[in-house]
Amino acid sequence: MSKRYTLIALALFTITNICQAQEKRGRIRDFGIQIGILPTGANNAITDVVGVTVGQKTIIKGDSVRTGVTAIIPHQGNVFQQKLPAAVYVGNGFGKMMGISQIEELGNIETPILLTNTLNAPKVANGLIDFMLSLPGNENVRSVNSVVGETNDGGLNDIRGRHVESKDVLEAIKNAKSGKVEEGNVGAGTGTECLGFKGGIGTASRKLPESRGGYTVGVLVQTNFGGVLNINGAPVGRELHNYYMQEPKEAHKVDGSCMIIIATDAPLSARNLERLAKRSYIAFGNVGSFSSNGSGDYSIAFSTNPSNYIPHETKSIELKSNEVGNDFMSPLFMAVWEATEEAILNSMFMAEDMKGIKGRTVKAIPIKETLKILKKYNALDYDKLPKAVQK
Repeated sequence: MSKRYTLIALALFTITNICQAQEKRGRIRDFGIQIGILPTGANNAITDVVGVTVGQKTIIKGDSVRTGVTAIIPHQGNVFQQKLPAAVYVGNGFGKMMGISQIEELGNIETPILLTNTLNAPKVANGLIDFMLSLPGNENVRSVNSVVGETNDGGLNDIRGRHVESKDVLEAIKNAKSGKVEEGNVGAGTGTECLGFKGGIGTASRKLPESRGGYTVGVLVQTNFGGVLNINGAPVGRELHNYYMQEPKEAHKVDGSCMIIIATDAPLSARNLERLAKRSYIAFGNVGSFSSNGSGDYSIAFSTNPSNYIPHETKSIELKSNEVGNDFMSPLFMAVWEATEEAILNSMFMAEDMKGIKGRTVKAIPIKETLKILKKYNALDYDKLPKAVQK
């Protein structure tokens, strides 16, 4: 055999071995992991809430740029002219979220919600303002409360380079669509880390039975925080020897932040949306986070119910609205807990190994090993999994 063909054969052999070594990624339900008891929406995503769309711009350049933008569009009209009830709950305030004070004061949002990295938040806000001012009907607008959340992806990304531009913001917004949502190393989750492994963008949803209102709750997360990974009660982080406070001291990242975006078609006031947002932190703790000192953890909740749209201008002194009564909020609380927990885990299971700035690599959660741990702690019905997954 000639030297040329020998090299070709060796290259093919190497590529084949690498492909075989890489684990097939998937959402947690692809591997028999189920969180809670409620059914999901059709796509098990925030886009199951009618009218909500998601767009993303992933920016990967050279060996050090690993970042992006994720845009959540609450409804398909002009959000400034038809605002939505909204609330923010702050788990730990070490963050640079923009637009929070007006949401807390007025109880509404008037722009899409954009996610990015810490130092790009002002640039993304500028791009979002450009977009809002350009919309038909906004020609006389002179004040826009842009809502931008962030996490610090500096462990893998050249964050000081501030590589997100206005054109990236516009691309993310204009690419927004309903249906399935990309997860893992995409958009604002491109360079993030979670509980010792690669984090990213994750989403999930829950559908209440008609007897409890038939409402949908959808959640999207940008995960970039530390702790000790726990799945359905199984101490996965401990078993995989990858957790905060491990000795001898390791490079486990504990600070970094998490953004949790909650959408629902239930008619809720800002007050009950804040109550809904608070419940997302049950999930945050369940997966092993404790909101470290340097973690900016924010939950933004909004209602898409058209009966509660808030017009920018009206001649009426009083506004009419519908609202789910306090005594009927518990099913929604349960739904947001389940959807948030699943979204966080989806962000990790869908992420892949990422090599970034200064050659640093963050590994994705090892799915095969994780499934064995879940079986060990009776947190997974392993025998019902496809045989290919059991191997």
